[in-house]
Order: sequence, then C-alpha cells, then structure tokens
Amino acid sequence: MCYGPEFIAEGLQDWLTKVGIKPLRIYPGSPWENGYNERFNGTLRREILNAEWFTSLDQAQTVINTWLRQYNRIRPHQALSMRPPVPETLTPTGP
Repeated sequence: MCYGPEFIAEGLQDWLTKVGIKPLRIYPGSPWENGYNERFNGTLRREILNAEWFTSLDQAQTVINTWLRQYNRIRPHQALSMRPPVPETLTPTGP
C-alpha cells in the first residue's frame, strides 16, 4: 500500500479492518516492495497523464478508460508470446 493521504486516513483503515482486510504499507522510497503497482502507475503517467491535457473530469475518465481497455485487453504482452493479456473473444468451454 502506498503512503498517500487517502490510505492513511483513519476511517479507511477502520473500514478495511472491519471487512477483514489487513492493509500493508510499503516504506517510502521502496518501490521494489510494490513493483507491479509502481510499474502500472509509471506506465499510466508516461502514456496518458504526462501526454494529455484534460479540460474536464469526464474527458479524463473517458481517455483513461479507453487506455485501460487497451492496456488490459488488447496490447501485446511479451511474456505471453505477444498475445494480449485478456483476449477480446474467449472461446466458451462446456455444454
């Protein structure tokens, strides 16, 4: 978990505990403890946030949602022999 103020808030900590989630924190300046999220955040920042000027929250949400769909479903993934992480069409199995 990052050290952002939204994660330090006592109310959120209480709610997470109430629903059975034990929040974990990483030490500041230790991105290797949370590499997956750090990489995702860096990629989002490089590809969208640093490259776009948004005039409204709705515009930002639309652009980010489009990017997320491409990131999660369409982009080739080197570890998957350049196949997308989640194919657009899945072959149903079963009856």
